[in-house]
Amino acid sequence: MSTMAAQQDYYEDDAPPRAETPASRLRAAAEKLLLAKEAAIVPADSIAGRALMAVIAIMTFLAALTLGATVLVRSAAGEWQSAVAREVTIQVRPAEQRDVEADVRDAVALAAGTAGIASARAYSKEESASLLEPWIGNGLVLNDLPIPRMIVVRVAPGETPDLAALRQQLTAQIPGATLDDHRGWIDRMRAMARNAALAGLAVLGLVFAATMLSVMFATRGAMSTNRQIIEVLHVIGARRDFIAGEFQRHFLLLGLKGGAIGGGVAILLFALIGLMSDWLKGGAEDNLFGNLSLGAAGYGAIIGLVLLVAGVTAGTSRLTVHRTLRAME
Repeated sequence: MSTMAAQQDYYEDDAPPRAETPASRLRAAAEKLLLAKEAAIVPADSIAGRALMAVIAIMTFLAALTLGATVLVRSAAGEWQSAVAREVTIQVRPAEQRDVEADVRDAVALAAGTAGIASARAYSKEESASLLEPWIGNGLVLNDLPIPRMIVVRVAPGETPDLAALRQQLTAQIPGATLDDHRGWIDRMRAMARNAALAGLAVLGLVFAATMLSVMFATRGAMSTNRQIIEVLHVIGARRDFIAGEFQRHFLLLGLKGGAIGGGVAILLFALIGLMSDWLKGGAEDNLFGNLSLGAAGYGAIIGLVLLVAGVTAGTSRLTVHRTLRAME
C-alpha cells in the first residue's frame, strides 16, 4: 500500500471526522475546477475568441486604411501647395489698338526683372488656345477670339518676391494684364487637408468605439461561460486584479494577433500601391496625386496603430472584468 493510501486509511479510521463548512466546500470545488485542464479562467482557444480576433483584424485593417489615406492626402496636399506656391500666373488680355505680342514681351521682362523670380515663360497663342480645349473641344478656329495670353512665372527656391509691387507695375504699364498668385487655391488645399484629417480622426474614433464594444461583449460572454470558476475564485479570496489580469493577458494576445493581421494586410496593400504609383499617376510630370508611397513615417504609424489596438483591447477587457466583479459583490 502506498504512503498516500496509508494516510488516507489513517484519516478515515483514526481521525475524528471534520465538519464541512461552506468555505471548505468552496475551496474543494475550486481545487477541482482549477486542476482540471479544461477549466481555465479564460479559454485559450474558443469560437468566440477566434470570432473576436477576426473582428479586431477587420477593424484594424479599416483603421489602417483610414490612417494611410489621411497620410497620403496630407502629403499630396503639401506637394500641391508647394508646387502652386512656386508658380505665379500673369494673364494678358488683348486690348484694342495695342499689340498683344509687345504687351506679352513687356510683361515677361517685368516679371524676369523682379527680385526672387527664377524664370518667366510666355505661352504661345496656340498653347493658350489648347488650354480651352477641355471646355470647348478641339478642332475649332479661335483666331478671331480674344484669347488671353498666359505667362508662367517661377519663384526661385527660398525666395519671397514682392508680388504686390509686380502687380502694380503690370497694371500701370500693361492694360489688361493681371497677376494671380494662386492664394485661393492654396487656402482650398489647406482646408481640404484639414478636413481630410478631421474626417480620418472621426473614422478612427468610430472604429475604436466599435472595437471596444466588441471586446466588452466578448469579455462578458467569457465571464458568463466561466461564471462558476470566477465566483468560486472570488468567494475564496482571489483578488479582482488577479482575475482581471488573466482576462487582460488573454485579450492582449487576441488584440496583437488580430491587429497584426489587419495591419499587415494594410501595409502590404499600401506597399503595392506605392510600387504601382508611377503606373497609376500616368507619368512623372503630369501628376495629380503625387507620390503614393506612405514612407517610413506612414508605415510606422500603422505599426503604432496595431499596438494601440492591442492596448485598447486589453484595457477594455480589464475594465469590464472589474466592473462585473464589483457588481457581483
